[in-house]
Amino acid sequence: MMVLLLVLFLIIILIGTPVGFAMGTLTNISFSFLGGDQSMIAQKLFSGIDTYTYVCILLFILATDLMSVGGITSAIVNFCEKLVGHIKGGLAHVNVLASMLFAGLSGSAIADASGLGPVEIQLMTDGGYDRDFSASVTAASAIIGPIIPPSNIMIIFSGCIGTVSVGKMFLAGAIPGVFLGIAYMAICYFMAVRYHMPYRKKRSSAKEILRSLVDTLPALLLPIIIMGSIISGICTATESSALAVAYAMIVSLLKRRLTWKTFKESCIRSAKATANVLFIIAASTAMGWAITTLQIAQTLAAFCLEFITSKFMFLLFMNILLLILGMVLDATPAILLMVPILWPVAQVYNISDIQFGIIMCLNLMIGNLTPPVGMMLFVISNVGKVKLSALYRGILPFVGVAVAVLLIVTYVPEVSTFIPNLLMP
Repeated sequence: MMVLLLVLFLIIILIGTPVGFAMGTLTNISFSFLGGDQSMIAQKLFSGIDTYTYVCILLFILATDLMSVGGITSAIVNFCEKLVGHIKGGLAHVNVLASMLFAGLSGSAIADASGLGPVEIQLMTDGGYDRDFSASVTAASAIIGPIIPPSNIMIIFSGCIGTVSVGKMFLAGAIPGVFLGIAYMAICYFMAVRYHMPYRKKRSSAKEILRSLVDTLPALLLPIIIMGSIISGICTATESSALAVAYAMIVSLLKRRLTWKTFKESCIRSAKATANVLFIIAASTAMGWAITTLQIAQTLAAFCLEFITSKFMFLLFMNILLLILGMVLDATPAILLMVPILWPVAQVYNISDIQFGIIMCLNLMIGNLTPPVGMMLFVISNVGKVKLSALYRGILPFVGVAVAVLLIVTYVPEVSTFIPNLLMP
């Protein structure tokens, strides 16, 4: 029965049904087959999103939108160009670095791809770079957003697992996110040298860098305010998200970009984006009943204990499973679906909740990049007006580099646990 439901779920997803509706359909079938009371579904849908922590998803999305209204997106790209544009493969480095900085605002791969993506692709194309390569770099760098704090999927993971704070998860993503960005820049440099890609021959002066830094300073201060307030104990993660919104409003007002009309439009866009996420969370909570009743977690745990004899093998098994799942599912439903299944097994092997969370988030983001059905490729194909077949070829070197970083994060737990254990013991 378990295998039949899994196959049915994948078929529903692959024919193009939205993830939330696919989970709802499977939940309905499970309730009917197992004799559950259909009236319980509505109760479980509500209880799934009746969590105070999820308020910060809406507020972080709103803060990002307000900062974009304030013209921060173009300021980030300009600062990065002044800083690294003179290195071989300059605009590719600008693309990656801009995504790393924008990650401190959005915490979302889709927000990065939709907000910075068109700007970055056009900038690289105008600078003489092949459009397919530009789109590949943009797709690869977009997945840094949910790794470097703040991160929407880490908020969801913390709410799902219940044993780790959002603040610790944010801190845990800092080193892996920066490490991934540096690895991307290294492969961009290698490809730039090999294929003689253009770059700015003259370095920017200190005055030019300083001027662009001043324009970007509001964006750079936001993640410092968020993490500083959490680490110091002044705010919880949810309270810090409200602080981020207030800060973003002040910045946009000072830049004279925020009007009542633009504020209202930002609120509407943020509400729509959040509603999509919360609907998936609600559907997955109801689906969790089916997972529990069908004893899927217990079955997987028994399989691992029988056929997987070491922690090393379990981590490898988990990576392969999540990479495959990340190709066909967005990170939010994948986390909500797999945490109840994999976490009990991970505890058997004494894997910390922080390490488990970072491995899961990084895996699912890489899965979003992986052909043939990586969801990020579809987004960038649409945003950048690039054929999917071209992205399939161009993205492979970046997927390879990301997997190498993933293996380091997986088998060297200190990469993810050092900072949270140091600052929030």
